[in-house]
Amino acid sequence: MDYILSPWPWFVSGPLIAIVMALLLYFGKTFGMSSNLRTMCSIIGADKFADFFKFDWKSQLWNLTVVAGAVIGGFIATHYLSDDSITDLNPATVAELQQMGFENPGKTLVPNEMFDLEAISSFKGLALLIIGGLLVGFGTRYAGGCTSGHAITGLSSLQKPSLIAVIGFFVGGLIMTNLILPLIF
Repeated sequence: MDYILSPWPWFVSGPLIAIVMALLLYFGKTFGMSSNLRTMCSIIGADKFADFFKFDWKSQLWNLTVVAGAVIGGFIATHYLSDDSITDLNPATVAELQQMGFENPGKTLVPNEMFDLEAISSFKGLALLIIGGLLVGFGTRYAGGCTSGHAITGLSSLQKPSLIAVIGFFVGGLIMTNLILPLIF
């Protein structure tokens, strides 16, 4: 049971991801979470309003199992396979987060200052959610996919645009973490 509750080592999870990607490539399929959003929007009729959603969404129904698996797997992991311990953060990271105003960094999975009901109902919290959501949506569309699609599918099939996108995601994350987040908090 301890093996299931602890993080799996790279030599187990890495080959599993490689096997899944090899199977997807063999069957001519691609993986990515943002493509599922396009499929779901097409299913509910977005193709009547934008040409982007006019495609054969029935051929992508298999990919919705990824969304279902993420939801079901997250539920199972949180409720049945979690020992409720939080991974220890680097003490320097904890000190930096406390300087920004976070009270208990590393004690919860997500900071209450950003994600509790009080925070998201404030003007600042709501503005951060809306602006962040728009930027993520725009970035995903502009990059032609999300981090999982580019980093897993794109890189495994040796696509140069995916390499460029992944480098951009990484640089953007560094800029956000080290420059913008301290300004916001």
